[in-house]
Amino acid sequence: MGHPGRMESGTPDPGARGRAEGLATRIKSLIRAVPDFPIPGIRFRDVMGLVEDADGFRAATVALARRFREAMPEVVVGIEARGFIFGVPVAQELGVGFVPVRKAGKLPGEVRGVDYDLEYGTARVEMQVVAPIGAGTRVLLIDDLVATGGSAAAAIELIRGMGGEVVGAGFVVDLPELPGASRLRGLGVEVFALCGFSAADP
Repeated sequence: MGHPGRMESGTPDPGARGRAEGLATRIKSLIRAVPDFPIPGIRFRDVMGLVEDADGFRAATVALARRFREAMPEVVVGIEARGFIFGVPVAQELGVGFVPVRKAGKLPGEVRGVDYDLEYGTARVEMQVVAPIGAGTRVLLIDDLVATGGSAAAAIELIRGMGGEVVGAGFVVDLPELPGASRLRGLGVEVFALCGFSAADP
């Protein structure tokens, strides 16, 4: 399959931009805004409205897989918990396995962990040492939303610590007024989100 936005011949696809914009608008219409969650002052973008819509959910996961297909990932890593929801169907669409990054104490056996800061506290994520990620393994990271980028940066550190190569980080939502996407790009990772919400968006 060709790179999204291009025809198989390599010539620009004039309709691709419009389709991407249409998909972004559709996805945004399905995502609910929840004020003062998880703490006062935070407007939470709830992607479960998208997941509840079968056609929208399918379109989102297929679009994420298509965006990174040419990077040839060998495994998809998803961050607990909504990264599981989107990461598993993306992995299936790509025909590769899925590895979870979980909160501390949730995985059996030997694990590696990384602590990180987020906008309303601190947390720790872990990955099993037996995960199929070794030297040179091409890994696609998937989560629902990128805000400050703390959990994604921690996951990238875990993947690289096991020898993996992060070929991209895909999200449903970017909050562009927060530094997450630029933070991940600063780590040398290609970042893509299906849509973005500014503070002015309802």
